[in-house]
Amino acid sequence: MPEIVTIGLDIAKNVFQLHGVDRSGKIVLRKALRRSQVPGFFSALPPCLIGLEACATAHHWARTLMAFGHEVRLIPPAYVKPYLRRQKNDAADAAAICEAVTRPSMRFVPVKSPQQQSTLMLHRARDLLIGQRTALINALRGHFAELGIVVAQGARNTRQLIALIHDNASPDLPATARIALQPLAAMLVEIEAQIARLDKAILAAHRSDPVSTRLAGIPGIGPIVASCLSASVPDASLFHGSREFAAYLGLVPRQPSTGGKPRLGSISKMGNRHLCKLLVVGAHAALYSLKSGKTRTALADWARSLLAKKPFKVVAVALANKIARSAWAVMARSTAYQPGEHGSRRAGGLIDSELRLFAPQGNSVGTVMMR
Repeated sequence: MPEIVTIGLDIAKNVFQLHGVDRSGKIVLRKALRRSQVPGFFSALPPCLIGLEACATAHHWARTLMAFGHEVRLIPPAYVKPYLRRQKNDAADAAAICEAVTRPSMRFVPVKSPQQQSTLMLHRARDLLIGQRTALINALRGHFAELGIVVAQGARNTRQLIALIHDNASPDLPATARIALQPLAAMLVEIEAQIARLDKAILAAHRSDPVSTRLAGIPGIGPIVASCLSASVPDASLFHGSREFAAYLGLVPRQPSTGGKPRLGSISKMGNRHLCKLLVVGAHAALYSLKSGKTRTALADWARSLLAKKPFKVVAVALANKIARSAWAVMARSTAYQPGEHGSRRAGGLIDSELRLFAPQGNSVGTVMMR
């Protein structure tokens, strides 16, 4: 076999497509492999550069191929698309990956460890259960409302409805309706218990991770946000700066600029939506405490001054941007968060109010993308 320098590997459930080129860029390999054949083929192949799309199972295959001595780079699928010629099929995808992985300006996804992926599984499982809990609560409230039974909003107030279901002597709930709603109530109680178990597991993962414990010192970041950040961003130093990290998360405005005139729009849905949501929710909680006036730090003064002229939720998103930048500094510099005093700037802390959150250059996409 001729010397293979670069391989584009299009992974799937069972059939994997390979596209290899030599040093001159000439195609020397076009091959389809079954899943069971992949380890044997690459273990016998001399070390080369292998590109994969950062999709399902990509991190597992990256770790497997790296164990054979190969250099593996994961590429966001959206960045492979421009290199795809005409019709889409496995062979064309592999060729596009092979072309994209050699581009000097290409952005890559760092390979996550099994522990980092396991921590993210805790978060994804928790989100799924919370969604199911919300659906069950809405179903119970809707069914009880049909019978004229309404309780205050909030998950904890649903306990009153569950108590009515278990109260066989209650005349307000017909026996047939009780039979229909008992399975929903039982599922809701079980989901609550499972969410509590996942919360304990996330807290244990947070306490065992030094990066996560440092992140928890930032206002608006607790164990859930900190552990998710630590697991999602294996190497924050690969971002050129805090602006790029905030742009990766999606906490910068859309920029429809042209003709040398910068124009900033609203916050888009680009970036890591899950982390963006967590940071915005955390910023809401931090903003409630900062606006009280008892805290005298540069961050608190900045938040209060902005609240005087902007809506609360707009300020919360801007605060989430600052929190993300502080998180980048803590992760990239391996330092603990130090809240700056009024009018001062400390290493690892938040930058003072002269920082322009939504400057035009802040909308650049990070050098490294995370999946």
